[in-house]
Amino acid sequence: MPLTMAREGRETSIQRVGGKEEVRRHLENMGFVPGASVTVVSTNNGNVIVNIKESRVAISKEMANKIMVLES
Repeated sequence: MPLTMAREGRETSIQRVGGKEEVRRHLENMGFVPGASVTVVSTNNGNVIVNIKESRVAISKEMANKIMVLES
């Protein structure tokens, strides 16, 4: 399921990152790589704030829809 569908407070594991090469590279630089753990802190109109690799990151709904996760 896309990251936008993940429940707040639940730890998820990234399965794959889609999108164009430049988008994937940008997300990878922020730590969004397959196997990484991500926890959704909050959502606002589809935009998502997550904890990843001990950092808090805000990403747009469009980017979050490109990140496929699996709940642990």
